[in-house]
Amino acid sequence: MASLPQDKLDALTKRFDYVEAALSAGPSADEFVKLSKEYAELEPIVRPIQGYRKLLDDLEAAEGLLKSPDKEMAEMAEAEIEELKPQIEQAVDAIRILLLPRDAADDKSVILEIRAGTGGDEAALFAGDLLRMYQRYADLQGWKFAVLEDSAGEAGGYKEVVANISGKGAYARLKFESGVHRVQRVPATEASGRIHTSAATVAVLPEVEDIDIDIRPEDIRIDTMRSSGAGGQHVNTTDSAVRITHIPSGIVVIASQKSQHQNRATAMKVLQARLFEEQQDARDSARSEARKAQIGSGDRSERIRTYNFPQGRVTDHRINLTLYKLDKVITGDALDELISALITENQAAQLAAMEG
Repeated sequence: MASLPQDKLDALTKRFDYVEAALSAGPSADEFVKLSKEYAELEPIVRPIQGYRKLLDDLEAAEGLLKSPDKEMAEMAEAEIEELKPQIEQAVDAIRILLLPRDAADDKSVILEIRAGTGGDEAALFAGDLLRMYQRYADLQGWKFAVLEDSAGEAGGYKEVVANISGKGAYARLKFESGVHRVQRVPATEASGRIHTSAATVAVLPEVEDIDIDIRPEDIRIDTMRSSGAGGQHVNTTDSAVRITHIPSGIVVIASQKSQHQNRATAMKVLQARLFEEQQDARDSARSEARKAQIGSGDRSERIRTYNFPQGRVTDHRINLTLYKLDKVITGDALDELISALITENQAAQLAAMEG
């Protein structure tokens, strides 16, 4: 059985007890908010620690009864020990995962960017499928989903679409979705029934607060322009679209919904997320290279996942996992099976690295 750092468990439990007592003492409003946040962060790990230590106490008590002159009592103790040992092993494994270093952005909401890659109209249609998949997944998780900006494909779907997914822990569950997603299917426009291979890129960026990233007014240029539309009566003829250029980085963000005020806020939110990701990548070059390798150019060969419609399967190439339930994955209903497997694999790699 793997061991746990008891001194760390002691420190976490002691701090939790202090925070709990301080909350009960009636602190000021500001202090209450601060303590409540810390309590919410500590409780999910301290409760399992308390449960683990209760199991250890029960095991010690049962082992003490093994030498009882009462044969029936000793047999009951032996049976209890057999039940407690696997429970303790499970508790240790769970706590080891809870003790892993957390990504500071894990609790954040996300900016989701989907772009059609190679494959023309079919790639744009697939980008639309991916957007709906993530929207359904967000609904199942109880998160809020809002499209911030989109550029429609000529035959449907999207050339590019940006969405905001708001909810605690959204980034933790969605961050492994970044990369090239490949689809293999017969397009509706294909008369011969030939299978086409197309691709779309997905980028998942943590949404940041104003305090997370400082954007100086002199570093940005804001332009207003006419929104593009589908043509005819659908064209927005007012100067409502907003384009923000971040001069030092060269990042350009465009928002072109109906409200110019909302477009400005939306564009700033997306710009902050992209600058934050750029800043994080600069701090961690390994992560930067991994992300670039995952997202790539949108070429079909640079894929992290393949959605094969003729065979009804989805394969995640990073963990060699294939599910024969494409219909449920592409609707978002079974997407969590892939996401959970990716998270578990990442946790296992982290544990192996720590032990190595």
